[in-house]
Amino acid sequence: MSAVPFQLQVRVERWPIAGRFSISRGSKTEAVVVVAEISRNGLTGRGECVPYPRYGETPETAIDAIHPVGQWATLTRETLRERMPAGAARNALDCALWDLEAKEARQRAWEFAGLPAPRPLTTAYTISLGTPEEMAQATSAAAHRPLLKIKLGGEGDGARISAVRRAAPTAALIVDANEAWSDANLQHNLEACAEAGVVLVEQPLPAGQDAALGRIARPIPVCADESAHATASLKELVGRYDAVNIKLDKTGGLTEALTMSREAERLGLRAMVGCMVATSLAMAPALIVAQQAFIVDLDGPLLLAKDRDNALRYDGSTVHPPDAALWG
Repeated sequence: MSAVPFQLQVRVERWPIAGRFSISRGSKTEAVVVVAEISRNGLTGRGECVPYPRYGETPETAIDAIHPVGQWATLTRETLRERMPAGAARNALDCALWDLEAKEARQRAWEFAGLPAPRPLTTAYTISLGTPEEMAQATSAAAHRPLLKIKLGGEGDGARISAVRRAAPTAALIVDANEAWSDANLQHNLEACAEAGVVLVEQPLPAGQDAALGRIARPIPVCADESAHATASLKELVGRYDAVNIKLDKTGGLTEALTMSREAERLGLRAMVGCMVATSLAMAPALIVAQQAFIVDLDGPLLLAKDRDNALRYDGSTVHPPDAALWG
């Protein structure tokens, strides 16, 4: 472990969303992110996280968790995993350390990790929850994109997905129910999605109440999101899910996400890499683990009214690896 002194700074930033972002749990008009900066020997690494109320996180609790780390004698990614729980606060610090260590090594982060150079990837583009008519209108404007992620909300989802499919007849569709379905409508909604040609359904049932997924013949693959956190959560998913959504804000950073990706593959679970609504600084490290994913959902910056300087380059739905001026 390095005993080189370091300085830690943390702040909250607010980034307006272009319009409104709605899921089954509510709507928002801005992305509230927490940015951590770790400086050592004249170099600074940055990491960004989005605290998620679903897991009891707020910007204030994240900052409260991060501040004491500034008093640690040493700070490494290993000590973070030992001393902090998985979650948004650790994600900001872990990704800031990756950025800093890459700069110290004068390498890109993937080189530092011993991984191949990342390639451009096709990301999903999210259609927010609304009435069938509202969602069809939003889908029409995005129908040229190859992969759309459709937010659903429970009652009336069959009509929503049918309206979306009519508005985007050629796009590949994935849907995200955000835990809004029940045992009573699970089979009906899955069949409606299958009829619409949906290729994946995310988290149809509430976490902890998803046993029914292991008792039915799933007509399309089902992906765990809220039921999946870090690597230790994967074993319980086998038999109920076909895939797992790896998000750095859940895993507590890129370090754990890479481990989780390898373990998911070992267990026969396909990996999807997702995100919260956030800036390019949050997407950049996720792009590294996304290189092995079968579905990439890193469209957070596309939903913002404005991204940060040195942002990721998006050509339509193709997202390119980050410049060193942004991260890594």
